[in-house]
Amino acid sequence: MSDQEPYEEGKRAGAHPLVVVFGILFGLWLFVVVIIPSSRNKQAAGTEGPAVSAIEDLDAAPVMFKVQTTVPEMNAIGLVVPAQATDSQIVGLLKRLRNERLAGSLGALVPSTTPGHKLGDHAIADIYVFSDATYAAADSIRVLAQGAHAPGNLYPQAFPFEITMEEVRGHYRIDLNDTGSPDKGSLGFADESGVHSKQFRRIF
Repeated sequence: MSDQEPYEEGKRAGAHPLVVVFGILFGLWLFVVVIIPSSRNKQAAGTEGPAVSAIEDLDAAPVMFKVQTTVPEMNAIGLVVPAQATDSQIVGLLKRLRNERLAGSLGALVPSTTPGHKLGDHAIADIYVFSDATYAAADSIRVLAQGAHAPGNLYPQAFPFEITMEEVRGHYRIDLNDTGSPDKGSLGFADESGVHSKQFRRIF
């Protein structure tokens, strides 16, 4: 004899409708809790600004530059590139400088900033890239090196920090004492306090 009860008129067959509804709601809740946050995290990771690949054009021709100024007491150098240089070319220049530094041949491109230093001739260096040669002057670079929060009387009147900062096309900072991150490169400029130009983008 079968244990299954025979079908009876007026008796519900299968699961109760409320069970079905709650099952669907539970499935939707799982979808919201498990799937949605992972996609949200991926979006959040992309809010730090455009990736280098979006800026860098691998086919961009290397940009020509010249050393305009050296400021020995600031371990700083000012380079000038043509006004028509693209952001892609600036990125390429910064990466070229870093590659030369890693290869020990940066001195072939720019003067020494720490001659005779035990860590090398570019143990500490700030290399600023400008398109306007006016801002590649020693006084302008001193303003940038002193940072946004230096007392106003330290700034030459001709180079207000806020304006000078916006003229920086690229910045390459070397500090071999910082073994965790000895090379920092960016489009635009940011000082140590985090004040940065409108076009600032970290490259490496």
